[in-house]
Amino acid sequence: MNYSKPPESISSQIAKLKTRGLTFGDESFAERCFSSISYYRFRAYTYPFQDNSDCNHFFKSPISFEEIYELYLFDRKLRSLVFGALEQIEIAIRTQIIHQWSLSNGSHWQLNGSLFRYPAGHSSLMDSLRAEIDRSTETFIDHYKTKYTSPAAPPSWMSLEVSSFSLLSRIFQNLKKGPEKIAVTAYFGLNKVEILENWMLCFSQVRNICAHHGRLWNRRLTSHVLFPSHPKHQFIRNRQLLPYKLYAVLSCMQYVLRRIDVEDEFRNELKRLVSACPLRQEKEMGFPKDWRSDPFWN
Repeated sequence: MNYSKPPESISSQIAKLKTRGLTFGDESFAERCFSSISYYRFRAYTYPFQDNSDCNHFFKSPISFEEIYELYLFDRKLRSLVFGALEQIEIAIRTQIIHQWSLSNGSHWQLNGSLFRYPAGHSSLMDSLRAEIDRSTETFIDHYKTKYTSPAAPPSWMSLEVSSFSLLSRIFQNLKKGPEKIAVTAYFGLNKVEILENWMLCFSQVRNICAHHGRLWNRRLTSHVLFPSHPKHQFIRNRQLLPYKLYAVLSCMQYVLRRIDVEDEFRNELKRLVSACPLRQEKEMGFPKDWRSDPFWN
């Protein structure tokens, strides 16, 4: 089937939404919004409120453009909060990985294939790391390339500093289980390296969504969170959760942040923000009704 839908003007887009049952308090305001927020992006926020089994996509109950727009703004604030918290987590995990393996295995341990589970996987990871190093414009990378000829790759504390979180996650997953991996895992209050491997994968996915201005509200994540059976520190009581919803990841983030952030601002900011979630839509992110009463969040 060939795609044949023609482009539409902003006024036509608004008219279409009106015929489907969306109300507008101020159409000129909506026009200004659609001039800076694409209709397709906004459609992701209207979709759950529509009957999508029908080609007309009528809204299932009365709702206004302004209400949907408030939900869009909420998601933007949530994305900013989560992205800032993930920055702290990423830096801490990166630091611990570099520190533990460097002390035991030297400056260029990342090049030592014997430290990794799968030789082919290690080769692919190093190709990806080399590409990220080559793309880097960091002064310390340029300095190393100018001053040193061997090894060609910068030491781990330079190389991994410019790697993406996604690549760092894959490197950590492929590293053999040994004292270094156990030490990194223990630093973040966990007993099983498999849990930290899983959390890093989930964190990197959410981080990429935030970095590309994607939607967190009502998002079904491709990575499913694994919950620790015997965490060293207090964790959420209710674990009968959807492991592919945001709340599961936020709980893991908070657990890690308590190990590295003495101010613990993320918890307070999250509670304030979710309390103001429009249209009582926190359930669409996997938040259980009683989550605020859990001692973990207090």
